Amino acid sequence: MSSNSEMTPSQKIDNQIDQLTDWRGKLLARLRKIVLSASPELTEDWKWETAVWVYKGNVVAGGVFADHVKLNFFKGASLKDPKKLFNAGLDAKTSRSIDFGEDSKVDEAALKQLIRDAVAFNAAGGRKK
Repeated sequence: MSSNSEMTPSQKIDNQIDQLTDWRGKLLARLRKIVLSASPELTEDWKWETAVWVYKGNVVAGGVFADHVKLNFFKGASLKDPKKLFNAGLDAKTSRSIDFGEDSKVDEAALKQLIRDAVAFNAAGGRKK
């Protein structure tokens, strides 16, 4: 395996998932697959030792914590959330997050729509349609 500085962002995300041998690794891998399938425009980046998916700016980051995996939507406060997926960071000025615990259900269809809306928001230059 090459040194961390020579790895692509996608390889660093793979590496992080491989090092998480519990439910968090499986969940992060599943969420990554959902994010990438929701919007083919997204590319993977690695910022702040965290998986970040970008399109015309940061869209969503996947953070791993002791008791949850977090999807942080950088412009989440500007997005409609009809399925009430956001459950963390609700008081932040711009971002919103979804914290997934070990037994959390993932509403794939609603999550994909939220990701597509976040990509569209960035594509519109950060303005609501």
